[in-house]
Amino acid sequence: MTKRVLISGSVAYDTIMVFDGYFKDHILPDRVHVLNVSFLAPSMKREFGGCAANIAYNLKGLGGEPVILASVGRDGGDYLTRLSGMGIDVSHVRRHDDSYTAQAFITTDLADNQITAFHPGAMSQAHEVSATRAAPAAWGIVAPNGKDAMVQHARQFRDAKVPHLFDPGQGLPMFDGAELRDLIGAATAVTVNDYEAQMVSERTGWNEQQIADKVQALVITRGGEGSTVYERGTRHDVPSVAISRAVDPTGCGDAYRAGLLYGLASGWSWVRSAQLGSVMGALKIEHQGAQNHRVERAAVARRFADAFGNPPWAD
Repeated sequence: MTKRVLISGSVAYDTIMVFDGYFKDHILPDRVHVLNVSFLAPSMKREFGGCAANIAYNLKGLGGEPVILASVGRDGGDYLTRLSGMGIDVSHVRRHDDSYTAQAFITTDLADNQITAFHPGAMSQAHEVSATRAAPAAWGIVAPNGKDAMVQHARQFRDAKVPHLFDPGQGLPMFDGAELRDLIGAATAVTVNDYEAQMVSERTGWNEQQIADKVQALVITRGGEGSTVYERGTRHDVPSVAISRAVDPTGCGDAYRAGLLYGLASGWSWVRSAQLGSVMGALKIEHQGAQNHRVERAAVARRFADAFGNPPWAD
């Protein structure tokens, strides 16, 4: 049984800055129509990021077999070398020398709120990568990527009979209600955070239960409040995992999805897979950046056991 997971999504560089204050103290609600603010950020790092690369990093650490479906620009060579050196399959990543690799500029305040500017760069050409050629696989995920790539890869996963998660994330603003309904209809399951769940409901006209009824499962992450799994008409609440301290939320959702995908590709139940996602999110938030935490199966298993009982490792 293959455990390959095809990951359609961005490969990007993250420039992360920390504002030593709170955005709410500097944004006047009655003046947002003429918003002009500047936040002094004495701390800055350039990190490896992008949804596909973040998911692949965590999944590989768990012992999974991630395959990235993405595009990078002329500055992406070192990134691909790094991923390949970890044993991550980047043979389906295309390089475009006429573009830059996607870049995110993220400012985080002391309450872990984030303001992000994103330049898609070569990501806009990710539809030139074929998910069909990368199949077969145990699971796939359509994570934030170029719009054409998200639509194409969702269709190709369906046609190749590769079960997949639809994870619109930051790509949500690109889709209208009809497009979202089509993408949900093509998916095996949907994963969103609580804010995105509200946006999807507003655009599609479907509430959470109606979305869940159209797929095998709807998984909604809720930060420190854990996550919710709607499966076959039943709601399961999965608690968050205790952490030593919250350092940086960047990439926590991707770490969660890696845990979820590892479990699903291993034949775990939705709830057990979501529990592993919760462990992975807790591990990530304790470290700065999306790919600076060490993922060691033994340590992950201990945290899983402490929170949920022994994990159903089968390999």
